[in-house]
Amino acid sequence: MASPADRPEVDIRAEASRPFFTSEVWTPRGLITYYTLFVMDLRSRRVHVAGSTPDAGFMAQAARRLTDAVEGFLARHRVLICDRDSKWTDGFRRIVHGAGVRLVLTPIQAPNANAHAERFVRSIRAACLNCLMFFGERGLLRALDEFVAHYHGERNRQGPGNELITLETRPLWGALRG
Repeated sequence: MASPADRPEVDIRAEASRPFFTSEVWTPRGLITYYTLFVMDLRSRRVHVAGSTPDAGFMAQAARRLTDAVEGFLARHRVLICDRDSKWTDGFRRIVHGAGVRLVLTPIQAPNANAHAERFVRSIRAACLNCLMFFGERGLLRALDEFVAHYHGERNRQGPGNELITLETRPLWGALRG
């Protein structure tokens, strides 16, 4: 594993005004709100969905997956920018800090401090989540995977210089249940 000093100074941003965006999913128990956590590499605008669950208490598991030395999204980064929401638990902060990633908190009620992440949420809501009705978790995870693949490889003007992001992504819906 590369030491924190060897990592490039690339900021990663988790959604500021809402660290999770929510989606409504029909399940056998009725309509359930799912919380989706994502992080974004600010240099490339690459998005990684860390997980989606009806339980906002999955933060420790998300932190372990994000900081995994081999496949973790934060393994190549030294800074994580997040808001002051209570969903960023002490366990999450300890795991991220233990991996050598410094947490930087945005100012209170300052969505412009996180404009790229806010724009991503606006895009995924308008083009995907608000247009579909999900029946079960698998449908939501599949839609998230498809939108992130579209966002990286087909949607223009997303990366710096109006370039496509085009980085390979792994499916979320298979990774969570596998």
